[in-house]
Amino acid sequence: MDILFLLIPIAVILAGVAIAFFIYTVRSGQYDDLEGPSHRILMDDDDPMIPRYEPRRRRLKRDK
Repeated sequence: MDILFLLIPIAVILAGVAIAFFIYTVRSGQYDDLEGPSHRILMDDDDPMIPRYEPRRRRLKRDK
């Protein structure tokens, strides 16, 4: 029974710390845009990584 006198205040303090960190993250804006980063990682480069295929023109005898 004596352990409850120790565990209950520790639990209340830990809950208070968790609530304080949650309020800090909400005020700092970490939960403002939840879908943006997931879309941004898929569409981060507009330029293709593979160069375009451009076939060589065959030289004709009259093009010299």
